[in-house]
Amino acid sequence: MDFIIVSGLSGAGKSKVASFMEDMGFYVVDNMPAALMPRFAELCMAQPGRYDRVALVTDIRGGQTFDGLFEALEELQKAGCDYKILFVEAGVETIIKRYKETRRMHPLASSSRSLDEAVRQERTVLAPVRQRAEYIIDTSALSTAKLRGEVLRLFGKGGETPGMSVNVISFGFKYGIPIEADLVFDVRFLPNPFYITQLRTQTGLDDGVYNFVFGYQQTRDFMTHLENLMGFLLPQYEEEGKTVLVIAVGCTGGQHRSVAVTRALADFIRRKGYPAAENHRDMTRA
Repeated sequence: MDFIIVSGLSGAGKSKVASFMEDMGFYVVDNMPAALMPRFAELCMAQPGRYDRVALVTDIRGGQTFDGLFEALEELQKAGCDYKILFVEAGVETIIKRYKETRRMHPLASSSRSLDEAVRQERTVLAPVRQRAEYIIDTSALSTAKLRGEVLRLFGKGGETPGMSVNVISFGFKYGIPIEADLVFDVRFLPNPFYITQLRTQTGLDDGVYNFVFGYQQTRDFMTHLENLMGFLLPQYEEEGKTVLVIAVGCTGGQHRSVAVTRALADFIRRKGYPAAENHRDMTRA
């Protein structure tokens, strides 16, 4: 069982690390009281296969000393739970800048203690935890994507990659917009093969329909603009740390135009180096 204790400085990025670990299949519990950790570990070990990967986030919110945490860790060791500690930190100036940008209150800040003093006090309090950590990540110079990559390097299984994957969905507006879509494009302005008798029963995956749709200059111009937009957006979403981007392309029934454009768009995204899956939601509903 992978049993990871995630700790570190407020504002260093523990929440992002925890969300990345959750995406990797960890069962994540935030701010669990130290006294409950041994009992929780027993429950996890008693159910093999269900809680094989666990991450518990603990930090200064649990108190200004970590004696209770160390006592809990000793109990974990006696119980045969092979835990590891991941410590997340950043430079004082970086953390102060992040707090000023978000306008959040540091847990140790008060009317009598400045933000700078609060951050430095927290570093001192957490020093014993850092000393016992097997893994230390300094997020000062890490983008969200690079932080995710570091977490994957430390805890990822084979086949997990730090890159973003893209799912391109074709759909028919008469059946509703896919609720999971991040981006939606309407291609109902393109010439409709439905009105061509020999193409009506075909789909955008058939060469006849595909060539009809892309035989028009407006389709080719649209794809040029769409590819330019995707060429700009994809690295921006990846840098922001997005793991899956869902793009939906819709026409009236989801059988012809949206399918053809989705096919072309997915091919373009793959050529840009991103894993891209195609899903033609309504193609067979007509």
